[in-house]
Amino acid sequence: MNGEPSLSAFDYHQRTRLIFGAGSLGQLASVCHELIATHVLLVTDSGLRRAGHCEKAATILTQAGIRCSVFDDVPENPTSDDVRRCAEFARPLGIDLILGLGGGSSMDCGKGANFLLTNGGRIHDYKGAGKTRLPMLPMIAIPTTAGTGSEAQSFAVIADAETHIKMACGAPGAACRAAILDPELTLTMPAAVTAATGIDAMTHAIESFVSTRRNSISQMFARHAWALLSQSFTTVLREPNNLNARGNMQLGAFLAGAAIENSMLGAAHAAANPLTASFGTTHGHAVGLMMPHVIRWNADVVDGLYSELLIASGWKADVKSGATAANVLADGFTEFLKQASLPLVLDELSTQPLSSQTLRELAEDAAQQWTGTFNPRKMNVESFLALYGGACT
Repeated sequence: MNGEPSLSAFDYHQRTRLIFGAGSLGQLASVCHELIATHVLLVTDSGLRRAGHCEKAATILTQAGIRCSVFDDVPENPTSDDVRRCAEFARPLGIDLILGLGGGSSMDCGKGANFLLTNGGRIHDYKGAGKTRLPMLPMIAIPTTAGTGSEAQSFAVIADAETHIKMACGAPGAACRAAILDPELTLTMPAAVTAATGIDAMTHAIESFVSTRRNSISQMFARHAWALLSQSFTTVLREPNNLNARGNMQLGAFLAGAAIENSMLGAAHAAANPLTASFGTTHGHAVGLMMPHVIRWNADVVDGLYSELLIASGWKADVKSGATAANVLADGFTEFLKQASLPLVLDELSTQPLSSQTLRELAEDAAQQWTGTFNPRKMNVESFLALYGGACT
């Protein structure tokens, strides 16, 4: 019938049990018992250990009669070398469950080690999707940030230690069996981490909502994620101890991650990865800087979808006569960057203005990124060069 929406085909399988609420970390032991775990590998970073979260989780496990071995040497943006070291640490222990505690780096490193522990080889062997032959160990994720949404995804994003190009390695067995979202754990996030991870989560919601693989399920997750995130971000910046806002951000990040799992991302992430590799830029800063430019770039193709996001965030009334939804959305996102004191132009990432040769090299790297292939407006080297050029001033 005329006027009926056209629905994209999809295959939806929710693999991750979600446990949400203040104090929900206390359910960790019971979930491990349900998964028949006897020896857990806890993957985290040294900062989380100093904050006391690692000890708290380990104590819950040991008091329940479950052995716990800790690998706490995960850096930001883990590489293939970090995954190898984690697997080498765990291999002689006989662990039967992996626990990723922290941000996306800890969870991705744990997932990456899972590939090697169960299927052998190098993490490079699993670039892409569905390349495992044998069952993988069960994994539980406990995010202490509200950003990547890795806890809701069956992919690990690992950088090649030599080329620094990020590899997405996915398999159904890599998905976490359970994710425990306890907003109390996010109260210890430094302000800078709160800002960067919150921006990252919002880019996930925006890009997954309009990607070429979008569908009814992914858009449902992305729309609600954007509503929670956009309406709570300013609050968590101003009131870092506001547990309700913290919970909204954490749940929004999970839902955005679930949207990625069902639809993928776009050009902002493809453009961000070379910035991280070239300048050591924090991922949230890089993708946040590029997001407004990508929104405007995509306007001719998906402005109607951007209008739906304006409604979800309550910004629809800001659309003036003749203004595009893309411009309003991009301006609103830029305001978030200003509130968080994050970079607005590429020149802020380097000590000197970027040369035309540097911009072309960035564009060539961006064009090789997998996520860019799902952008609603087709991308190539020249497209990315135009995006970078627009982001310079």
